[in-house]
Amino acid sequence: MKGPRLPYRYDHYTWVELKDIVKNQPVVVLPVGSTEDHGHHMPLDVDSFLASSVCEAAAQIIPDQVLVLPAVPYGFEDHHMDFPGTITIHDDHMLNFILDITKSVAHHGFKKILIVNGHGSNATILETAARRTVIETDVHCGMLNWWSMAQSTLWKIGDSELQSHADEIETSVYRYLNDEAVQMDKATREIKIPESKYYWRGWVRGKGASPLRMMDHWSRISDTGVIGDATVATVEKGEQLFKAAAQGLAELIKEFRDLPIEPRVDRH
Repeated sequence: MKGPRLPYRYDHYTWVELKDIVKNQPVVVLPVGSTEDHGHHMPLDVDSFLASSVCEAAAQIIPDQVLVLPAVPYGFEDHHMDFPGTITIHDDHMLNFILDITKSVAHHGFKKILIVNGHGSNATILETAARRTVIETDVHCGMLNWWSMAQSTLWKIGDSELQSHADEIETSVYRYLNDEAVQMDKATREIKIPESKYYWRGWVRGKGASPLRMMDHWSRISDTGVIGDATVATVEKGEQLFKAAAQGLAELIKEFRDLPIEPRVDRH
């Protein structure tokens, strides 16, 4: 830790203090990202940096209702391994690792756990982890993708017809948070939408996600690592998207905290 202790950081407390904080039942939030290619213009840490930043900003809005865990910076990346620098964690390893975290938190008495995802291909693994946490403990555990909190804002202010990866939303938000680390002179527009009624890659304006869920090897579908249009990303868009995501997440956390855990009923 560098600087002051933050009231919303799980790892900034002593074990004695944390034992007492359980009584208040804050929502424990786990950001999960990745280390992978994000075009020629952004660093490998995009997913981890954005997910953890949104979680911290949401926690600053409601510091007495949330505890943010240290972020997990790796994800399921087998399909990105043709791009140098990518680190992949096998799906069953990742599932068990996340479960170890959530079940540890549950063991200490916290009743509400929220996994905030920053990498698309983590989503099904993290949802399974959340479901198993509920089944195997006596807590509520859910997951969401951070960008889902900003998607409606994106379609209002964005210029791209397709959003997927290292695109307008990710590049804009990264620019807002740390513009010096983005090499916009290397940003590209790469959009390959198959001629299909049921399958496309990412989210298309007016259509959303495709009905067919399939993830191909990334090197088959992108030359640069980008799917979308990074060239139209701006700091101003990033600010609006980031603030919308943080505010939306804070509101969701408050509602999730108040959601009652109802008793099970054996209906045999």
